[in-house]
Amino acid sequence: MLQRVAQLTSEDLNGEWESVRKKLLWAGGLKDLPNASPGQGYTGHAFNDYNHVDLTTMNDVVSDNENDGTVKLIAVGNQLGAGIRIASIREELGPGGSWSTCADNCRYDPPRDVAHLQFRSRIAFKLVWVPNDHYDTFVLVDDSGKELARGTPAHNSGLPDIRQRRANYQLVQHSKYATVVDAIVAASSSSSSSS
Repeated sequence: MLQRVAQLTSEDLNGEWESVRKKLLWAGGLKDLPNASPGQGYTGHAFNDYNHVDLTTMNDVVSDNENDGTVKLIAVGNQLGAGIRIASIREELGPGGSWSTCADNCRYDPPRDVAHLQFRSRIAFKLVWVPNDHYDTFVLVDDSGKELARGTPAHNSGLPDIRQRRANYQLVQHSKYATVVDAIVAASSSSSSSS
């Protein structure tokens, strides 16, 4: 996955949102299946709300794991295995699979989210919206919070609602996943005040 993220260009990450989102799916080893039924490979939710922003890779033995109540705020018994197998680009990337998992509870140390608890996996990357005036720039960070890539999709190109983008930042605020975006805002404020 990280090799695919490294292949993303500025053009890939700064274009129309739906095109950017499809590139993020590809980088994460997922097919774009916006018309599939939920539970049957539907990926239209991926990166389109505040919460489904963790690209999680896993091996076959855990893809059928369900939430037993350990992950708070997530449905108990969430059966994702069939959808993971349908949506994952396994022909190119090998066994196992990928999914756009919920980031709820990621601010804890260690994180208590779907990736870490249900699938016993680290995230390959997380999308975090930068808390600037318009929340119009995102950063992809790895499981340690290190920046992998950054983009500013075209305005008025179907971005997720600004309330979703704000909630996304609030989800990671005061955690390792917010360090990079907080630094971006601080640097921007510093350069504005010195102008």
